[in-house]
Amino acid sequence: EPVGRNTAPAIALACLALEKDEIVLVTPSDHLVKDEAQYRKVLQEAKDLAKSDYLVTFGIKPTFAETGFGYIEADGLDAKAFHEKPDFEKATAYLMAGNYYWNSGMFCFKAGVFLDELQKYAPQIYEACKKALGNEVETSSNHNAHGSEVSTSSKKVIKIDKASMLNIPEDSIDYAVMEKSSKVKVVPSDIGWSDVGSFDALYDELPKDENGNSINEKYVQIDSKNNLIYGNERKITTVDIEDLIIVDTGDALLISKKGSSQKVKNIVQKIRGDSELHNIHLTAHRPWGTYTILEDNPKYKIKRIEVKPQGRLSLQKHFHRSEHWTVVSGTAIVTLGEREVILRANESIYIPMGELHRLQNAGKLNLVIIETQIGDYLGEDDIVRIDDDYKREE
Repeated sequence: EPVGRNTAPAIALACLALEKDEIVLVTPSDHLVKDEAQYRKVLQEAKDLAKSDYLVTFGIKPTFAETGFGYIEADGLDAKAFHEKPDFEKATAYLMAGNYYWNSGMFCFKAGVFLDELQKYAPQIYEACKKALGNEVETSSNHNAHGSEVSTSSKKVIKIDKASMLNIPEDSIDYAVMEKSSKVKVVPSDIGWSDVGSFDALYDELPKDENGNSINEKYVQIDSKNNLIYGNERKITTVDIEDLIIVDTGDALLISKKGSSQKVKNIVQKIRGDSELHNIHLTAHRPWGTYTILEDNPKYKIKRIEVKPQGRLSLQKHFHRSEHWTVVSGTAIVTLGEREVILRANESIYIPMGELHRLQNAGKLNLVIIETQIGDYLGEDDIVRIDDDYKREE
């Protein structure tokens, strides 16, 4: 996805690329499931229900009055209603009632059954997703059951055009389908589940030292208790603190009281509202690999660029900067103007301002180079792409 449109469009696009009778398991990527044997059991139960054309959701039996989750009201296996995150009084009532489950955000169904219900209850999403997929998938002789031609190659990556994605209405699977459909079943799931949806939840799951601190290796403390301490690079030291969350990354430092980590999303929104703060990510992911900014000054910038095997950057030029490339590991094929140069470890090349150039990794191992940019303007928008394998905008 070039831009997120919530869960309903993402699931719809995936289902449109499948045959209608294929069983789909939808699961968040960051949940923790401790009881694998019971998980297999409930997955089989869900699969059997999905074969009978039901939309299946997994309900987690609540163990306390949680206000951070949505709830599913059930009558046996039938889902009667979906409820928003409650206040503490309602959450307590749900816990005592015995037929309310935490909404895990996991689902199982036939691709075609889900799409039929989506078309019925959210036709605008269905049609926009179908159009977006049709615009982007390279056609083949294989058709799915919804009129779209798709590639059956296991190596095929379906890329959706940004403009097409933005035309899809934004909505969750719960709002778009699950709350409206009469085909919803809920499978009670006692699987040792946690959504690890906050740093407080993460702290609960991580091992602790003798002082109740959950820490990484680069940590030194004096009289500090019950803290979550995490960092990538720098050594973190604390003195006389208790019940704090400290998360240090290359981009930002978070310090929060335990119990307040649900507010992290609010501070993220605040950062997004400040363009200067929002655009400071040190590592950026691209279709060909990644780059990490090692040093950034008004007149020069140093990057570590890693290119995947067979990855190739666009043929491009810059109006405001020159570049120096030094190969650290791997073998680079460099296009510079009309010539092509092969560089190996400890070899380098100079890219003059305005010169057409391209970097390619033709090897079987990752290519790593150090790039030094020098110029009056070093923004990422000073790129004129002449040819690009990934069809990106300039």
